[in-house]
Amino acid sequence: MLIRLVVGGLGLLMLAGCSGSEAEETTPSEQPFVALPSATGSNRVAETRWVPKQGTAWQWQLQGKLDLSVDVPVYDVDWQTTSEAEIAELHSLGRHVICYVSVGSYEKYRPDAKKFPASVLGKELDGWPDERWLDIRQWDQLEPILAARFDQCRAKGFDAVEPDNVDGYSNESGFPLTADDQLTFNRRIADLAHARGMSVGLKNDVEQAAALEPSFDFAVNEECMRYDECEMLQPFLQAGKAVLHVEYDLDPSEFCAKAKAMGLSSMQKPLELGADRRPC
Repeated sequence: MLIRLVVGGLGLLMLAGCSGSEAEETTPSEQPFVALPSATGSNRVAETRWVPKQGTAWQWQLQGKLDLSVDVPVYDVDWQTTSEAEIAELHSLGRHVICYVSVGSYEKYRPDAKKFPASVLGKELDGWPDERWLDIRQWDQLEPILAARFDQCRAKGFDAVEPDNVDGYSNESGFPLTADDQLTFNRRIADLAHARGMSVGLKNDVEQAAALEPSFDFAVNEECMRYDECEMLQPFLQAGKAVLHVEYDLDPSEFCAKAKAMGLSSMQKPLELGADRRPC
């Protein structure tokens, strides 16, 4: 979901769709893993984990029956509704799989919703009445819930995590969140993923991209072309990291040439994020 105020998370709708064809020839077993520095920025301890390659094609589907036939190297799908068997099938087809998890919002339809104490629940996300912002300062309350979600991602076989709604400080969250609060929370989220051997993407929060690039392995962005924000993602591109990018309202003819020149992994999709896609 894109929230303007600024960009944010996703809601629940249903849509079925079609497939594309831009797969690379490597499989999960053939594509080398990359040794990256730890989330704290230290080069003394390195972990080995898969990271998406800059410019790689991808599919992002969070609604509807999962279309396993899209011929791309990277899938980004929901942590709860995607089964272990589906992830295993994607791996057998040569795909790597990213685990979509909202970490900065409460979603009342999730199976662990009752675990969130009332004290951490803020205002509704604009346009998404089933979601509420979280008080990210209450890490002692949130860490066990989010860690359990990341554990499920790892247990199902996901290769990476896309943590959503990590920009509450610049939205009307209902809490007096500061930029420093957000930086602290986002780095903690990166640590949770890295501790489980998964790479992690910075979702939107383009204003803090330069500060957070060392802690994140790639970026996921909604509508940076529409809102003229893509230049703020240069720290990731200059570091050789992938920026997985989607536009909703713009036609591919309006952004693909620039996106390719920048090195973005871009496509156009309906806001509902079903299977339909129009890749660059």
